[in-house]
Amino acid sequence: MISRRIFLKNGGLALVSLGFAPTFLARTVAAAESRRRVLITIFQRGAVDGLNMIVPFGERDYYAARPTLAIAKPGASKDAAIDLDGFFGLHPRLAPLKPLFDARQMAVVHACGSPDGTRSHFDAQDYMETATPGVKSTQDGWLNRYLHAREHQAATPFRAVALAPQLPRALQGLEPALAIGQIAQFGIRGGAAGDMVQSSFESQYAAAADSVLHSTGREAFDAVKMLKIANPAQYTAANGAEYPRSAFGDALRQIAQLVKADVGLEVAFAESGNWDHHVNEGAAVGQLGTRLDDLARGIAALVRDLGDRMQDVVVLTMSEFGRAVVENGNRGTDHGHGNAMMIIGGPIRGGKVYGRWPGLAPEQRYEGRDLSVTTDFRAVFSEVVRGHLGLTDTRTVFPGFAAQSTLGFV
Repeated sequence: MISRRIFLKNGGLALVSLGFAPTFLARTVAAAESRRRVLITIFQRGAVDGLNMIVPFGERDYYAARPTLAIAKPGASKDAAIDLDGFFGLHPRLAPLKPLFDARQMAVVHACGSPDGTRSHFDAQDYMETATPGVKSTQDGWLNRYLHAREHQAATPFRAVALAPQLPRALQGLEPALAIGQIAQFGIRGGAAGDMVQSSFESQYAAAADSVLHSTGREAFDAVKMLKIANPAQYTAANGAEYPRSAFGDALRQIAQLVKADVGLEVAFAESGNWDHHVNEGAAVGQLGTRLDDLARGIAALVRDLGDRMQDVVVLTMSEFGRAVVENGNRGTDHGHGNAMMIIGGPIRGGKVYGRWPGLAPEQRYEGRDLSVTTDFRAVFSEVVRGHLGLTDTRTVFPGFAAQSTLGFV
């Protein structure tokens, strides 16, 4: 973490050299003095198999529908489901998350998803990121609308950051947000002549008038300066945390760095891909198991790394839709409907699987084939926004949606 004294000293030198009043620095110091609540969203792109992620081992029809893909009941083998509450269990590759559930720092919402029945990845992801299912004309994302509803003068350029190559739909809108593939590479890029380009840019920048370079451009450049001061190359995870050596693990490690650097982070976005397993999905081992192992080890490392900071942090996982109940002829699963979300963090009322379970008998399935949705995904989002982030009126964040009741996990 950057101490306030070092931050003032190093940040002041960096910004004074540019020849303008360090307004960004002042706001970032204010952010450091008042720790903010942070929401970290993780999008599992491709539609994760929620029935094998959070296993309904107490459901007889689950095993009838999946003769080769079902996860064994707890205690049946070393690769069996990990019991949560006598009915639901974790996929065995999610074992690193079990201590969080036991400590009541992790909750699950099952049979949740979109009221729109599309099985198109593109449409379903768009609907989830805009939080306007069935409406293709929405211009902004729900996270950006939250930022707009909570707009304040102390906001810094690091208020909303996606550790992704491009800005996701959820963060697009009126409020500024950053997409950073790698913190260490965030800056002015000029190929082999990068140093010369940046030096030239700084010279021009320092001499530019406000009428030429407006505040947004100035603060983006200030952000580059502050990330260099933070020196991401020397970051070491705390408490013995070990992130998986994957793009996802690296993204979570960098999010932890931004949280601990006290640069005003409020919303972070990361994504994990390759969840679309139509062929050879695998049960306890295989493609799904490999992806879940990466997911679980990444989240567990983030929680360990942040330590006491997790009291101010909530991690929310999501995926555009689930998979069909019955496995297909290629030992995979096709596009479905209902799914499962995980919510992790200090303020969460964890240790419980929330939501109404609809059952998996053929007559209980959506369109006779999928897990039915009994909880609108916007109910999960809005409860996090209200209960964790403290925005009491969420009507502008989730237009056209009014939750009838809260789930109670935060």
